[in-house]
Amino acid sequence: MKDIRSLLLVLLSVGLVATWIYHIYDKTTYSKFSATPSSVDSAAIAIRVRDSLQNVYSETISHLDFKLDSSRSTTDSLQVLLTYRIGEINKLRNEISNILKSPNASAAQLKEAKKKMAELEERVDELRSENSSMEAEKISLSSQLEKATGEVTSLEQNIRRLDEENKDLKEKIKLASVFTTSALHFTAIDLRNDKEQETAQSKKADKFVASFVLQNNMNQYMNAEVVIVITEPDGKVLQNSAWDSGTFDTKSEGKKNFTRKIRFDYEKGEQKRLIFSLDTESFQKGKYIFQVWHQGVLIGETYKIMH
Repeated sequence: MKDIRSLLLVLLSVGLVATWIYHIYDKTTYSKFSATPSSVDSAAIAIRVRDSLQNVYSETISHLDFKLDSSRSTTDSLQVLLTYRIGEINKLRNEISNILKSPNASAAQLKEAKKKMAELEERVDELRSENSSMEAEKISLSSQLEKATGEVTSLEQNIRRLDEENKDLKEKIKLASVFTTSALHFTAIDLRNDKEQETAQSKKADKFVASFVLQNNMNQYMNAEVVIVITEPDGKVLQNSAWDSGTFDTKSEGKKNFTRKIRFDYEKGEQKRLIFSLDTESFQKGKYIFQVWHQGVLIGETYKIMH
């Protein structure tokens, strides 16, 4: 009886040991099989995350390229800031690209790539905002420049108008300083029996006598001067060295020969009568033109026809 009890205890012990061995074996086997799917799921998730990030990255870059192209057309004054912004963005692009191209990227690296993607998008938005601001400023500056250009053009027109008015005024002042003439008389004289008679016969004429009245209400001259030009019928200017003949500059006809100069003192407002004579050896038939010039301006003209 005692031997049977001992045998039963031995069998029971063996059974218990076998049961524990089975449970341990089963658990180990279960652990092996369950570990494999877990590892497969983690890799698949990593791949999906990487693919998702790659898609977002590609889409962002496609938009970014357009934005960068648009940004490059901004004004030169903002080029330095723009270059800096683009440099930051390109640095982020390279960092993200390097992570996503790696086949052995860890979960931490993928997390870092996602973080950098968010930063990249933020930088792109900042660039877009700055670009919009720069475009608005550019439009404003263009408008101001256009307005300033219009004002400058208007100012230039006013300056030209004032210059023309100033020239006209100066010319009027100059003309006002010029003498006016009146009572011009130019004739040929026949000397006979110590008497002087006017004549229109070239054979009888001995000399020319001319007279005229000068007046100026603006200026007084200590040594005024007028130039006399007598043009003969053949078109030549009547000249004689004894008459102090020569050339002078006119404002309308350039350099011109003259017959004689007359100098005199003048009081402002005075009606100054001048008279002189010119002896000449011969007289032509035809029209003699008598002119009075002052400061290069023709101030009086008459003529005498000789037969």
